[in-house]
Amino acid sequence: QAQLEESGGGSVQPGGSLRLSCGSSTFSLDYYDVGWIRQVPGKEREGISCVSNEGRTYYADSVKGRFVISRDNTKNTIYLQMNSLKLEDTAIYTCATGHCSGAFATHPSNYFGPGTQVTVSS
Repeated sequence: QAQLEESGGGSVQPGGSLRLSCGSSTFSLDYYDVGWIRQVPGKEREGISCVSNEGRTYYADSVKGRFVISRDNTKNTIYLQMNSLKLEDTAIYTCATGHCSGAFATHPSNYFGPGTQVTVSS
C-alpha cells in the first residue's frame, strides 16, 4: 500500500524555522506533483505549497516569501523549509500528491501522509 510519511514538525517560537520532510518507502515520488496542506481545527484546509514533477512551484500568499519547497529525487523526499514562522502558522501539516499548477489541488484518490503538528508559540 502506497504511503507518505512526514517528519520535522515540532514547536518553535515566532520568527523561528522548521524544515518538514515528506517521503515514501513504498513508491517513487519522481512522477508526482507533491505538496503540503495544513489545517487548523475549525478552519478550512489550505493548500500552501507544492512542487510539480517538473520542478514548478506554487506558494499560497500566506506563506510566500517565508516558505521554500524543494524536492530531492535521489532521496525520494520533498522538503518544506519554513522560515519567519508566525503564530498563525500553527496547524497540522500534511503532505500529499495532487496537481500543482497555480494552486495545489488534491482529490481523495491522491496519497496523503498522516500529518505532523507544527506549533508556533511564545
